[in-house]
Amino acid sequence: METSKRKYYIVNGITIYRIVAAPILLLLVLSARYEAFKWMLLVSFFTDALDGYLARRFKAASMLGARLDSIGDDLTVTMAIIGIVKLNYNFIVDQLTWIVVLLLLFIFQVTAAFIRYGKMTAFHTYIAKIAAFVQAIFLISFFFIDKPLYGLFCITAFITCLDLLEEIILVFILPAYRLNVKGLYWIIKEHE
Repeated sequence: METSKRKYYIVNGITIYRIVAAPILLLLVLSARYEAFKWMLLVSFFTDALDGYLARRFKAASMLGARLDSIGDDLTVTMAIIGIVKLNYNFIVDQLTWIVVLLLLFIFQVTAAFIRYGKMTAFHTYIAKIAAFVQAIFLISFFFIDKPLYGLFCITAFITCLDLLEEIILVFILPAYRLNVKGLYWIIKEHE
């Protein structure tokens, strides 16, 4: 096997782990096996950082990899949210306003992307990377610390809102599907 193909297989294999792990995480949380759930969730978030690093390091980024990464990210975050609902429903009730705003922005962004491009985006903007990092820190802390870190949640929600708003704007201004867009600032600079 060629070395370059092997790099793509390794990076995409790490990404696919998160997709395969999602239903296992769901089974763990539904069967109240929280200890196994939290450790497997931690591994899933770690592999998110690892596959991105390896893709850049070995120049193994691809359209398929970017799409798989976005799917893996969404599934991992979804499983973490299901875990929060199952473990601490009151937290969801307390933060319902933020959660509804984030959910509506996400649904709008995905719907706009499907209408415009026929598929979900994989922009991977700088704000999206920061949001993913902060989300991972908050979601992991939720399962490893006794009390939720409300301040960290507010920071996470705010950055995620910025990310979703930027992606919505990008969907409306980019006429064709693009991967790995740095962000709105760079798109505007391209058109000057």
